[in-house]
Amino acid sequence: MNKQTVKEIEWQGRKALVRVDFNVPQDKATGAITDDARIRAALPTIQYLLEHGAAVVLMSHLGRPKEGPDPRYSMKVTADHLATLLAAPVHFVGQTTGAEAESAVAALQPGEILVLENTRFDPRESRNDPAMAAELARLGDVYVNDAFGSAHRAHASTEGVAHHLPAVAGFLMEKELAFLGRALETPERPFVAILGGAKISDKIGVISNLLTKVDAILVGGGMANTFLAAQGANLGKSLVETEALETARGLMAQGGDRIHLPVDLRVAKAFAAEAAEQVVEVSAVPPTWMALDIGPATIAHYSNRLAGARTVLWNGPMGVFEFPKFARGTFAIAEMLSGLQNATTIIGGGDSAAAIREAGLEAKMSHVSTGGGASLEFLEGIELPGVAALNDR
Repeated sequence: MNKQTVKEIEWQGRKALVRVDFNVPQDKATGAITDDARIRAALPTIQYLLEHGAAVVLMSHLGRPKEGPDPRYSMKVTADHLATLLAAPVHFVGQTTGAEAESAVAALQPGEILVLENTRFDPRESRNDPAMAAELARLGDVYVNDAFGSAHRAHASTEGVAHHLPAVAGFLMEKELAFLGRALETPERPFVAILGGAKISDKIGVISNLLTKVDAILVGGGMANTFLAAQGANLGKSLVETEALETARGLMAQGGDRIHLPVDLRVAKAFAAEAAEQVVEVSAVPPTWMALDIGPATIAHYSNRLAGARTVLWNGPMGVFEFPKFARGTFAIAEMLSGLQNATTIIGGGDSAAAIREAGLEAKMSHVSTGGGASLEFLEGIELPGVAALNDR
């Protein structure tokens, strides 16, 4: 990674304006944080800054507020949670920019933290408004981007502000770019990618780019249905992107025998957790049933392909893992990856990361990305605006 990091700045007595990704899932009824992985992922950078004499100003978005400020998405919930994870004082201000925010920053002492209000409460954020970027820049001496999960957005807090202050990467950003960058540029081989999720259309660019780099791609999830349908299989009532059938054929022509598809499927009578199920070959899906997971023969085939792999990149579940009956394929792959010896295993964010955590196997992976959309764009070979704006070494 050819970008400056927090280690290249003298922090004593300076204010660090840090873009973090505290967009954490919340309980719909109570607003309580249900998974704090993204907050914990930012702790190394925050602690480093505090230990080196900085006052730390944190900014992030939370949720998708539609029309300005919405109490359900106030950053106060993340500030309160952060205070339970650190010994340092954590303050909160109910504004993102302006006089109240500037006053709170002026009062902030080295070793203290201030959390600003949700950046998306200001509609100028998503427009990357230059005025908002300049207002944010008044809240710090150096800008730190540690929000890889938002680095694919050219917003005022992720890209615009970097043009007003010295701009460096935090440790999480550095780690994400290092793991994903090495996988794409200098992977140890065999290099195997596992791709799942619902739709091919979401990952056309990713598949095309990976086909120039990997030794094999193992396909699961709903997107496998479209590949199978493109080969002529009748998938019953399974999710199939009929408009993407030609795209699937083109990708299979490009990939040849490097693209591996399911040989059997776990199908259901309905899209429901307790639906009747059975395992069938891909050519024998009953007309009124739908594929919701890969079958045991596919699990065995994919496990054989993964044995001996030295680099594995996984993005997207193998089935509807939210339903326990149809999580077997996803969790079997997770178990397989956890047992690989001398391999770099990279989980590409989103549902894959959630599945790894649910399986209790996060600690056994080399890297679990915090960025779903950002990971996909990076793997597609797209330059991320939040990274491009950082100072080069």
